[in-house]
Order: sequence, then structure tokens, then C-alpha cells
Amino acid sequence: MKNFFLSIVVVLFGFSLAAFYHYRNDDIPAKMISIVKIFQTTPDEKLAIPIDKTILKVFFEKYPDLKKYESDVVTLYKNRNYNSIWYDNKGLIEFADMLYSKVNSLEEEGLKSTLAYASIINGIFNANTSNKISETDTEILLTTVYVYYAKKVFQGIDVAKTTDIGWFLPRKNISYDNLLDSLLTDPQLLSKNEKQLFTQYYKLRDVLKKYRAIEQSGDWDPIDIDPSIEYYKHNDSSKTIGQIRHHLAVMGDLKRDSKSNLYDEELMEGVMNFKKRNGYKTNKILSTWQAQRMNIPIEKLISTIIVNMERCRWIDPKFTKVPEYIFINIPAFKLNYIKNGKKELESNLLVGKDMTETVVFSGSISSIVFSPYWTVPRSIIENEIKQAIFQDKNYLESHEMEWKNGNIIQRPGVKNPMGLVKFMFPNSNDIYLHDTPYKSLFEFDYRAFSHGCINMDKGKELAILLLRDDPNWTVASINEAMKGEKQTIHVLKNKIPIYIGYFTAWVSDDGVINFYNDLYQRDDRLADLLFSDVTE
Repeated sequence: MKNFFLSIVVVLFGFSLAAFYHYRNDDIPAKMISIVKIFQTTPDEKLAIPIDKTILKVFFEKYPDLKKYESDVVTLYKNRNYNSIWYDNKGLIEFADMLYSKVNSLEEEGLKSTLAYASIINGIFNANTSNKISETDTEILLTTVYVYYAKKVFQGIDVAKTTDIGWFLPRKNISYDNLLDSLLTDPQLLSKNEKQLFTQYYKLRDVLKKYRAIEQSGDWDPIDIDPSIEYYKHNDSSKTIGQIRHHLAVMGDLKRDSKSNLYDEELMEGVMNFKKRNGYKTNKILSTWQAQRMNIPIEKLISTIIVNMERCRWIDPKFTKVPEYIFINIPAFKLNYIKNGKKELESNLLVGKDMTETVVFSGSISSIVFSPYWTVPRSIIENEIKQAIFQDKNYLESHEMEWKNGNIIQRPGVKNPMGLVKFMFPNSNDIYLHDTPYKSLFEFDYRAFSHGCINMDKGKELAILLLRDDPNWTVASINEAMKGEKQTIHVLKNKIPIYIGYFTAWVSDDGVINFYNDLYQRDDRLADLLFSDVTE
């Protein structure tokens, strides 16, 4: 067999030599060189696509609308010794088709964007196109497509833009080189990659598909609400109740639509499901303004899902892999303490009101302060307390306050706004997580009342959990320290990561979508950033 192939090579070489003398004033025909190269290439060897710094520079001059991706593309090739990524000995690799398919399905990822030179890119995968480009242009163009897709889906909008809209949680870092290696090894990671994307992202993506199907079905009928009726209760009957029943059945809060206009027990269960996933107290009375919330257009809810998918792109999935952490969702007014992957505590919160927003950022709880003093922020002194002192000279004493080193502090006690326990995580925003004496505020659905700090209704329970492995801190000793008589500071042996996020849509572990009020009006601003330019 070896001699057979050798004979063919000899014959071909003879033809080429003859051709050389026949066309000695011309170059050796390109086809003859290609035939020889075939016999020089092993089955596993890639086709040699010429790539170097000069070729890359010329490419981006030829396709100037892609220049924003030049730096990342050049780095990719430099790290790969300028070898081809998208060709093997048979031509374009299968992964190229898979990437092309995903780029053309970006709406499934909650994105509306088209890469420049779309017609040229389409031509790469269309055998009937009359406008074929060179293999070198194809190679570099596909690498640019990859970087574009990775930025859009796995990274999200620029860090500077997220900072401008008040997102100070650390953004994850992406290595396009390492990500590409993993995708080439396992192309299915294009569809789901939980090492690169926060798990919540994929839950929201599933719900996005469901809500788009509802939108296409046209079954999102408006509810006719009588403004003269304040609320609906058991056994009330009206056309509106029938419309509410249908709406809840479409949403999945009810298993079926019985077509009844009666506010019966079955509908009450559906109403309670709706309330639970929309941040309301789960009683059986349905107020008119809660019914009005059901009338939010389906396209608005879809937009809410999409902007929260974008927020998930910014989160490093590794943060959930630590032994324990605290996660706070501001619009949900909720805190969750997670240890070893299990939720140990859920607590209701009070967060900053509109003028004193709670900041989105992360830190580490380093100490617990029992029966804390409160150092009054300078803004509160200037805007509130000085006026109160002017009107009542005994204001400070009556509120257990005093001047100290140019600051006003409030002594420990049941009236102290810090409550009886405070969790310290040093930060430049002077934000703390703490107990509160104003327990009645937790009865409200809307709980943005603070000056920016985060007040919780289960401060003692969290302290007990964080200190349960410390024999010096029994429940009895914690109760003693929380009498409000003397400040006691305990430094934790292990710092606890705390993440303060902002998600107006969140899918629970059982697949149920929860929507929360956009307290600080951030969703529309983010939507504008996402959809301001659909061609890149």
C-alpha cells in the first residue's frame, strides 16, 4: 500500500515537472501545489490558514465595524500561536455551525442584537452564496463572532455602564481563551454553562420562553377593574372575578379555569399563590390595587425577566460555592443565610427609601455587636437632628443621645435604631445589617423605610446561627448580651461573605417566578442600555 501511494506521488510530481517546463515563464499552477499538500497533510492536521499580526490588522481595516473586538481577537490568536481555530483537514469544524446557530437565536437569551456584516457571515454557511470570502477572512470573522457572542451572553454590558446605574457587586472575569477551550471540548456548554453563568440565569431563561409563548397565544386578557370596589372577599361575585380567575389560570397560579365569577375557595388559593410570588402578605382578601398589578402588560413582564437575566450575567457563579454566605435581594425585602448549600434562615427586611437607597455591593461580616451604640450619620444630624434640637433643647437626652468627639451617639437600649444586634461589614457607604425596634413595619408589603441600612426581623436568630459552633456563645449568653445594657463586640473567627443584590424577577428552586416592585426605578434604565443599539 505504501508503494502504491509513493507511485502516485511520483506520477503527480512528473506531471508537475512537465507543467513547470511547459509553463516555465509562469508560476506553478496553484492546483498542483494543493494536490501535493494533500499528501503532506496527516488526517488530523488542520488546514494551514495564514494568520499573523499584519493579516489581523488588515482584516479589521477591511471590516471597520468590528474594530471594537480587535483587541480580544488578536489576544486569542496570540495565545494560540496564530493557529487556525475554525478549520480542520476537512474544512470548517462542526462547532462553527453550532456557534452560528446560537448567534442567530440570541432572542432565546433575552438579547436583541445583530453583529455587523450579518450578510457576509450568513454567506459562510450558505453553499449557494455568490459572495464567498477567503478562508483567512472566514477564520478571523468567526473568531470575531465568537467574541461577540461570549461578550453578549456570558459577560453582559460593560462594567462602566453597570457602575453608572449603581451596581457595585464585583463583576466576574472571563478568559475568552479558556472559555473557548471548554466550548470546543464540550459544545453543549453553549446551551448551558453553569461555570460561567449564575444558575438563576437559566431559570429565568426557561420562564422567558413560557412568557413569550403566553404573549404569542394572545391569552393575556385585560381585567376590567371597578375603581369603586376596594377589595374582593369570599363569595363576592362579578365579571372582574371571572377575569381574575382566567388570568391566574394562564399564569399557573390556578390549576384550571372553572369560568366561575364567584370568589370561592379555589380562587382564593390562586390569589394566595399570586400574592406570594409578588411580594404580598398571603391573606385571602384581594385588594383592587393588587388586581391592577395583574394587569401589567405581558411585554413588560418579559422585559423585567430579560433585564434580570442581564444582571445574572454579571454575577460570578463561584460565590454560591463558598461554605456559607448571606444573600440580600433589595426589591424582595429578603435575606437568606446559606450554609453548605442549604438555606438556614430567611428574614424579612427594611431597606433604604427612594432618597437614601440601599447600595448594591458586597462585603464580609467581620464582627457582631450586641446592644450597640449608634453613631448618627452626619446627613441625619444636618437634615433632621439639628432642627429637632432647635425645637426641643431636651431632644438628645430624651432620646438617649449625647455629643461625643463632634458626633452624636445614641446609647444602647430598646429605642436604639440599631436594635439589639448589629452585623458589621466595613464599607465606605456606612451601611449595616442590624436589628430594629420598629417591628411593626414588617407587617407592610412595602418596606423601603430606612436611611440606607438594612434592618432585619430575625437578628437574634442570625446571631445564634453564626455563633452556634462557638461554645462561648450559647443562646443564654446571646440573650444576656442583647439586654440593651452594655455594648459587646465579638470578632468572628471566619468572615461571612454578604452580597446585596437587586433583582426584580427571581425564580425559586421549584421553578416559580417571583416579581418584585422596582423600588429604585432601575429596570427601564437597564432595558434602555440593553436595547439602545441592536446592531454591533
